Amino acid sequence: MAESAPRERVLVVDDEANLRYMLRRCLEGEGYAVEEAADGLAGLSAVESGGFDYILCDVRMPRLDGVSFLKAARERGVETPVIMLSAYGTAVSALEAIEAGAFDYVFKPFHPEEILLRLRRAGERERLRRENESLKEAALQAGRHGIVARSRAMREVLGFITQVSSVGSAVLISGESGTGKELVALAIHSGGARASGPFVAVNCGAIPEQLLESELFGHVRGAFTDAVRDRVGLYEAAEGGTLFLDEVGELPLSLQVKLLRVLQEGEVRRVGDTQSRAVDVRVVAATGRGLEEEVSAGRFREDLYYRLNVLPLHLPPLRERKEDIPLLVEHFLIVHCARLGRERPEMSPEVMEALLGYGWPGNVRELENLVERMLVLSGQGRLTLEDVPVHIRLGRPAPAGEAGRDLDLKRWVQDLEARLIREALAVCQGNRSEAARRLKISYPTLLSKIKGYGLEEEGV
Repeated sequence: MAESAPRERVLVVDDEANLRYMLRRCLEGEGYAVEEAADGLAGLSAVESGGFDYILCDVRMPRLDGVSFLKAARERGVETPVIMLSAYGTAVSALEAIEAGAFDYVFKPFHPEEILLRLRRAGERERLRRENESLKEAALQAGRHGIVARSRAMREVLGFITQVSSVGSAVLISGESGTGKELVALAIHSGGARASGPFVAVNCGAIPEQLLESELFGHVRGAFTDAVRDRVGLYEAAEGGTLFLDEVGELPLSLQVKLLRVLQEGEVRRVGDTQSRAVDVRVVAATGRGLEEEVSAGRFREDLYYRLNVLPLHLPPLRERKEDIPLLVEHFLIVHCARLGRERPEMSPEVMEALLGYGWPGNVRELENLVERMLVLSGQGRLTLEDVPVHIRLGRPAPAGEAGRDLDLKRWVQDLEARLIREALAVCQGNRSEAARRLKISYPTLLSKIKGYGLEEEGV
């Protein structure tokens, strides 16, 4: 038979015996364990023994009044939430108690339900405080290989990184845009014998086709019109280290043949040269496309695919590992608060609920951009649901009364449109022409909306 959870303990500090008796009956009836102290000095003796979850304390008492008791308890390192009680309540005395560290202040006479409500609020605040402290500690301790995660899927990724870092075989990382493929490639590089060598990253889809061969393999003087001097390519620049080929599926077929030759022979021939140079480079490639489908369609060489796919690794999208979201949010809060030179703000539970309910088509990159945006736009205050963009709130059931706070139809439509564009681009692996076709809008219209909604800043 499972053991029942231990009862929460409440210390009642009050010189009125009848009030202590009433509170004991009320609280014990609700499952609390109650101890009593007749004045502040007795209360201090009780708290020094520790173990209380809450303290109810009268303001006016003999020997040691409530505010003095509270200050003395805080000086002794007691962090237990204290709710002050007073029959002589004034705004000044309430403020004095709050400034001394009281959680709340209740004026006598009160209904027992009011005390129970304040205790529940104090319990919720303590739960959030402990959770935030736990997340903060986890975020500081996490980051093995620079990767912040706690989900089973990402623990398997970390295990894979540890396993393959020490070998020189090619790795092919697959996953949606924004899942952290370059970060994983860097972790593989940094965890092995090549860590002291260079890590050279190249986005195969970002360099014009006519320049790509020269960028990768270099050229000699006179190889073409603008070749006024010899140039070392990125492949040679990675000598003794790692070459990261991002979006390798974007390589044109003509260059795929040359890359295959370099991988097979371990030699690079610069454009226009007659001699080859031996290179010692580990290749880690990444793709957002399904390369097997590209092979079937004749757009990617099968022999190159198998040469790159010696050690395959798939990074799951953020929507499939949502247990990582709280830890990632805490990590990004720490990073960006330090960069912005501000204190970490509190975050209401509704914010995390909204973040957990959203699909994150832009994955971790989109989440980081959102955290930074909320920090910048919220000023120095607490992060609330109002700081969360509407399109993210649309990703979960709207809480009661939310529509009453925001009836701007144009804003809702725009946010929904931006969300659909993000999702279409994610489904189409960033292919804007295909995304425009699926959205049933023209390509120029799509480009205009991407610019208008600031989606390029999110890496879309």
